[in-house]
Amino acid sequence: MGIVNIEDELHEQLRRASKASCRSINGQAAFWMRIGMLGELNPGLTFQELAARELKAAGVDGAPAAGAAA
Repeated sequence: MGIVNIEDELHEQLRRASKASCRSINGQAAFWMRIGMLGELNPGLTFQELAARELKAAGVDGAPAAGAAA
């Protein structure tokens, strides 16, 4: 693990996004870095496709919840 120096404004955006996403600031930064890396490695995939692929790889069932509106 290491320390990453980022601009104050980016840190503020991380803080706000982490609150909205119920993640720690470090968790939000890691999420953004991972999605960014995956986006660069897979330029033909959308964010939704990348997220779905990651959820599937983690064993998350993507089926809609019972009673959910389609």
